[in-house]
Amino acid sequence: MIEPVQIVEESDREISIKWSDDAQTSYDAAQLRRACPCASCVNEWTGEKILKDENVAPDLSFSHTSIVGRYALNFRFSDGHDTGIFTFAFLRKLSENQS
Repeated sequence: MIEPVQIVEESDREISIKWSDDAQTSYDAAQLRRACPCASCVNEWTGEKILKDENVAPDLSFSHTSIVGRYALNFRFSDGHDTGIFTFAFLRKLSENQS
């Protein structure tokens, strides 16, 4: 299993992760907010995305970042949203999908 070995808050708008396979990924707050997997942003039954990308400000920032157990991160965004749990597997897949 590929896991993070280092998580760095580069700024209030960017976070980077160095992974156990030596890959490094970066994410900005707006990108993560648009990809939020919580039930407010994605229909739990259908998987259909509810959140519209255009409703997320491009200058969105992180207000707070916390680790959830040993498997995920949680972000409080400057728009007040904080219900998404971003598993490390989800974050890694997100970066691979955008490559």
